[in-house]
Formats: sequence, C-alpha cells, structure tokens
Amino acid sequence: MKHNFNLSELNSKLPPIISRDHVEELLGGIISSKRLANLDSLGEGPKRMRVGRKVAYITEDLLEWLEQRTKILV
Repeated sequence: MKHNFNLSELNSKLPPIISRDHVEELLGGIISSKRLANLDSLGEGPKRMRVGRKVAYITEDLLEWLEQRTKILV
C-alpha cells in the first residue's frame, strides 16, 4: 500500500508562526519543545527566530524540516 503523506499540507491549517512552546500541542505531540531546544543548541533544528524572549518557527520552515526527518515505516 502506497502512502501519500505530506506534512506541508498542514501549512494552511496552522498559524503562520508557531512558538516553540506550542509546537508539541499543534503537531499532536510528534516532537516536544524540549527536543527542539536541544536540536537548536546543536545547530540541527529548523530555522528559528526570536521574538523577545520566545523562540518561534515559521510554520512552512518547521514543516519542511520535519518532513525531511520523517520516515514512513510500512
């Protein structure tokens, strides 16, 4: 069975910018904010921006990064 799975389809259903604190709830727990913080510190996370004291991601960049790391197991 072939799966057509594309995370970028979520782009239109999510806000244009997502704070790191809300990534986990908006993406159904697929990745935690703590894991993102660790990956960011290693330079392996998605492109990010700082708004005051908050770290945020442009949704399109976050989903593209996540899709590159996704493996579909059959």
